[in-house]
Amino acid sequence: MGEAPAIRLEGVTKRYPGVVANKDVDLTVRSAEVHAVVGENGAGKSTLMKIIYGMVRPDEGTIQIDGEPVSFRTPKDAIDAGIGMVHQHFMLADNLTVLENVILGSEPRSGVMIDFDAAAERITQLGNAYGLRLDPNQKVEKLSVGERQRVEIIKVLYRGARILILDEPTAVLVPQEVTDLFTSCLNLKGEGHTIIFISHKLDEVLAIADHITVMRDGQTVGTTTPAEVDARELAEMMIGSELPSPETRESTVQDKVLLRVEGLALQSDTGRQVLDDISFEVHAGEIVGIAGVEGNGQSQLVDSIIGVIPEATGEIALDGRSLVGLPTRERRGAGLGLIPEDRHRQGLLLGSPIWENAALGHQDKEPYANGIWIDKKASREQTEEIVRRFDVVTPNVDVPAAALSGGNQQKLVVGREIMAGPVVLIAAQPTRGIDIGAQAAVWEELKTARQNGMGILLISADLDELIGLSDTIHVLFEGELVAELDPSEITPEILGSYMTGAGAKRAS
Repeated sequence: MGEAPAIRLEGVTKRYPGVVANKDVDLTVRSAEVHAVVGENGAGKSTLMKIIYGMVRPDEGTIQIDGEPVSFRTPKDAIDAGIGMVHQHFMLADNLTVLENVILGSEPRSGVMIDFDAAAERITQLGNAYGLRLDPNQKVEKLSVGERQRVEIIKVLYRGARILILDEPTAVLVPQEVTDLFTSCLNLKGEGHTIIFISHKLDEVLAIADHITVMRDGQTVGTTTPAEVDARELAEMMIGSELPSPETRESTVQDKVLLRVEGLALQSDTGRQVLDDISFEVHAGEIVGIAGVEGNGQSQLVDSIIGVIPEATGEIALDGRSLVGLPTRERRGAGLGLIPEDRHRQGLLLGSPIWENAALGHQDKEPYANGIWIDKKASREQTEEIVRRFDVVTPNVDVPAAALSGGNQQKLVVGREIMAGPVVLIAAQPTRGIDIGAQAAVWEELKTARQNGMGILLISADLDELIGLSDTIHVLFEGELVAELDPSEITPEILGSYMTGAGAKRAS
């Protein structure tokens, strides 16, 4: 007999009220391989991973780890069985060091004292062994996104994980950081570790995976290898259509300037220059992209333009009207639309019905308002129109926003902002964490808005998205615009080099 697989699921089913999240799922993951699991949001990937990690108990089916039947009641049971999970949204305390984050809850003891020296030595050993080098004494708040991810991986390795679940691990990484991650994955695999790799990025899946399992509608559609399929065929397995592309090269840029930002500057409470002399324009029918590794001022740029950070200095003008000194509500009323980077924290009231969410930010204007009152009937009708036009999958407009999948939540936010008819739409990470089908729908709506003369400021960590959609790309590095690039003349690798400072030069 051959070696038992690292993980074998047979007939796994999980039901929630009104929804079958997983239906009779079979999955076999060999030992010491990178096994990718792909599928649209709502396909059942997250539920399946939560089952493997002990966060959710299946209603039916069996789980085997290294050939032995298991039944996990909690994540601790899974950790004890050698399984670790690195979540898409990192779970780190910024004010603690790398060492403190790694050992939290698993502190090594020397008598009654924590043995920090032993922990630091172990972290250094793990880093050297798998290409995950970090300074154990560095504060997490000082680390790049890629380095934070290394902390998360070392944290699960420190706890003895032999099987690692990586949930959307490249979502916020630049190409160079993706390359570093893949090198670490191959090092881990070479030392006998098994990796389950969850991703929407099919080209990356094809580059790193030994086997690929495709899920659709809560079921496994099939398992294949990169040698047997390409990205287009994988997409057809996932959604029944070819891989969508953000590519748009026909120019619709007009002479009229809709948004002018000049000399925008912002200091932090400690006096650090967060934004330094930011100047650019967005014309009618133009998508202007802002590229940058997270933490280089993108969020502050958006918040300064929208008015959340009134301390910013410089000129911001919308369609010829200065916005300086105006509160956010008046800026929105003047024609600024916003797709926020974090739909849960900034874009939705998850416990409220979606018709109320559709009115957020526009509740004092028609059709949502009738004088000083909310027009519930008109609001519901407008929401139903958003649901139809943007293909928001929901039983009705009265369900809470929390009941929608991530992709449908995002389509609701995008629909709300575009249908409000802004002069300029700020789209911050408009497709983060959503599946191929929803991503393609958002791209098409942004393209249509651009063709109709809207100005769009696009901030995205997806470099293919930036290059495909933008007419012009500005690179934000350490709070400064360091380059202005023509998307038709660059690759993600070139753009990534500017984003990390390697190719940075002062924009003229």
